[in-house]
Amino acid sequence: MSPTQVIVIVLVVLVVVAALAVVLRRAARRRALQSRFGPEYDRVVAEQDSRSAAEQELRGRERRHAELTLTPLTPESQARYAAAWEELQIRFVDSPAETVSDADELVGRLIAERGYPTGEFDDQAAHLSVEHAQTLSHYRDAHEIRLRNERGEAETEELRQAVVHYRALFAELLGEDPVSSHTPEQHHSDTPPGDRPDATPTDRPHDATSR
Repeated sequence: MSPTQVIVIVLVVLVVVAALAVVLRRAARRRALQSRFGPEYDRVVAEQDSRSAAEQELRGRERRHAELTLTPLTPESQARYAAAWEELQIRFVDSPAETVSDADELVGRLIAERGYPTGEFDDQAAHLSVEHAQTLSHYRDAHEIRLRNERGEAETEELRQAVVHYRALFAELLGEDPVSSHTPEQHHSDTPPGDRPDATPTDRPHDATSR
């Protein structure tokens, strides 16, 4: 084998190794994004023209999130928000439509107090997705029901589900989940709470919120 052939083989090997390193690094970054963003990763991929564009969007979210100054709540603030949520659930039986709007406002105040920017829903969701991707789908579902509610198109059971969805993000943002996990009962429901798929063992037909 001539020296020239040896040099060519070495160069080919180096190119292959470099290409393999790029592929492995890209795969590792992809796994990291998938792990961090969970279902949000798939949603963004479906929205973008390509997987590369989606991953670029998600990395951009990480950079913007790193610029935020997020602060944990004080125990006093946690207690105040928890009490406000319990009161909100109690009001649901008599005023389900108004309660959904109140829940949206309460979650918005909590988001702002934690240090996240408020404004357009999509921008807000993008910031939240970096650390709260697992519960963000609940927030999106609640938002959609709230919009339907404003148009007078949401049924009472949908409104109850909206409160359940809001609670998922609300409790996570509180940090220590002091909020009751039980959901407001459907007003004048024909289905006993124990027979609903999402009912909890301590749901009681006579309670507004099963605290």
